[in-house]
Amino acid sequence: MGSNYTFVFTRELKRIFTDSGVMLIFFIATLAYPLIYKAMYYNERIEDIPVAVVDLSQSSDSREFLHKWNAAPDVKLTHTCASMAEAEALLKDQKVHGIIFFPKDFAAQLADPLGQAHISLYCDMSSFLYMKGIYLSCNQVMLESMRNIQIDRYEDMGMDKEFAWALVQDAPYHETALFTPTGGYGSFLIPAVLMLILHQTMLFGICMLAGTAREENKVIYRTVGKHRSFGVLHMVVGRALAYFVIYYALAAILVGFFPRLFDLPHIGDIGDILRFNVPYILACIGFSLCVSLVIRNRESGLVLLISTSLIFIFLAGVSWPKEMMPEIWRLAACLLPYTFGVHGFIHINSMGATLEQVEWEYVALWQQALWYFAIYYIVMYISSRRQEKIANSQKLTANSSFEERVFES
Repeated sequence: MGSNYTFVFTRELKRIFTDSGVMLIFFIATLAYPLIYKAMYYNERIEDIPVAVVDLSQSSDSREFLHKWNAAPDVKLTHTCASMAEAEALLKDQKVHGIIFFPKDFAAQLADPLGQAHISLYCDMSSFLYMKGIYLSCNQVMLESMRNIQIDRYEDMGMDKEFAWALVQDAPYHETALFTPTGGYGSFLIPAVLMLILHQTMLFGICMLAGTAREENKVIYRTVGKHRSFGVLHMVVGRALAYFVIYYALAAILVGFFPRLFDLPHIGDIGDILRFNVPYILACIGFSLCVSLVIRNRESGLVLLISTSLIFIFLAGVSWPKEMMPEIWRLAACLLPYTFGVHGFIHINSMGATLEQVEWEYVALWQQALWYFAIYYIVMYISSRRQEKIANSQKLTANSSFEERVFES
């Protein structure tokens, strides 16, 4: 019986290593995609975002505000406009990605003890990174300016400067970016992308192999014998083991080596990460084998890869909070190994959780692996029985024809 497992295992490896397209997806794409993503987000954050200024106040207060804001690394005040219409034209032409507007009464409202000055900020929403850099940097300058204004007003009311300062600073705060020290988009996104790359390249490669076999009308594994269920079991376990050996090695490189190579968050225990990846890889294999049952040609895998990657990221709650999703989409996300895999990996790798602290995701992945392999086994077993009946029927028809010819002669 062990030789049967070995036969299927070695034959599946041969199918993989003799298919250049699958080799390209399994090895080249899996290892190249992280490099491409890291190259795109190498700087972690956008700097020197061009901003237009519309200053109708023309006061020392507005100039001081702009001077402090222009000192921030995120923005660069590149255009001074006489009207909002001129600034809006620059924004439409993508020459700037933000507009700051000071009304005429800005300085007068600041000088009035009961006054309230207003600043209008307009951001280019074609990319939220522009909005993030412009809005956060402006907000920091505004908070600092508000503190200074409060101190000045307290002093005008006759308070001692030290008392006024203590009153304003009664609840000081310090901003700390938890789990992403740089506060950059790459540190947030790339760890999640690493797990998606494992999921999607495996799905694409397995579907390519299934589509190729169906296009060429090949019977890769023929289960025969009285104990047919054991023959199907050999095929399922042997194939799964071949994929597991390849992808567990790739996972060790991606989640163990790449975060350290690119200085991404990696405060978790590497042993916990590797143990967590065992059920994740198995669940991905089972999921991919089940999907491959409906693949009829080689190109379908590519369509599936392109059409589902962004959907999987959204459903998993990476780029959009899953608490904000309708219940039906949260339930749909539970069908994907990536949903549990990405959250468990980020909690361990980026947040320093232990394997016991991600028990929910860990157990869910084992359950997914069990159910997907059970579904694949049942479908293949039924298909095997159907093929046996067809073969027996053809043999019976051939024998009957032979007997009729003999009788007639």
